[in-house]
Amino acid sequence: MNRSPQVWIVALIAGLVTACGGNTGAGTEIIVTTNILGDVVRNIVGDAASVRVLMQPNADPHSFGLSAQDAAAMSEAGLIISNGLGLEENIARNVQSAAAQGVPTLAVGAHIDPIQYAEGGTAGAPDPHFWTDPHRMITAVDVIEEAILRDVGGVDAGDVTSHADAYRKQLDELGRSMAAGFDTIPAERRKLVTNHHVLGYLAQRFDFTVIGAIVPSGTTLAAPSPSDLQSLVGAIRSARVPAIFVDSSQPERLARVLADDAGIDVRIVALYSESLGPPGTPGATYLDMMRANTDAIVSGLR
Repeated sequence: MNRSPQVWIVALIAGLVTACGGNTGAGTEIIVTTNILGDVVRNIVGDAASVRVLMQPNADPHSFGLSAQDAAAMSEAGLIISNGLGLEENIARNVQSAAAQGVPTLAVGAHIDPIQYAEGGTAGAPDPHFWTDPHRMITAVDVIEEAILRDVGGVDAGDVTSHADAYRKQLDELGRSMAAGFDTIPAERRKLVTNHHVLGYLAQRFDFTVIGAIVPSGTTLAAPSPSDLQSLVGAIRSARVPAIFVDSSQPERLARVLADDAGIDVRIVALYSESLGPPGTPGATYLDMMRANTDAIVSGLR
């Protein structure tokens, strides 16, 4: 049966209105900005939904970029989960653009009682590196589970809740094992120097003192001044710091120069501090990454 011209016109107008109206909530793919949170989300959803992680292994969360395909997918997502608190500096505009089109978004960092940087170029700003505290990651699981059940259509709520409960138990066990490992470090050696301010949450949770950072900032995009470096050398020497912890994906040349300038025996120890490693490495998952970091910190300071 032939449709009248009026029917075709109405259908065309309806299609145009839908196309111009942005996201309609029909998307089911969950897009996660960082690979650390991506691993957490995959543990929560299991097979209940498709998960796309934007950040590649060993990438820098402050500076990684998007492929054209990933950027386009963001406008069709069922939910975008980001770390927030200024971490994903290079793709923040993409998340904001998707949100403006009606895509549901969750910035996890806003919900985990963030601490502030105490010093350096980012003093007073919220610290986005909350994943170094496994107890805060339990809160992260809570808010992620809630957002998935609220915003992503077609998921099995029972499966998601079951997976989330199991993962929360693993995070609780992780926190206990980390505490037991760190308890073997003498109090006078519980001092942290890092390549930039990345272990504030870990220090607060497990009673470490942060002596300083090579880049006195919360971002790897900053650069230290000569006076910053000289001040840190003095602090390392005064505190007799036994190790400098650097991210496994960042160059360690500057750390070695500082260690030499301090004139004391200082080890350079690599951590998975801002990114998961590739599959098959000790930092391939969040739980493995934190276990490997605990072992490295204990070995470096004990």
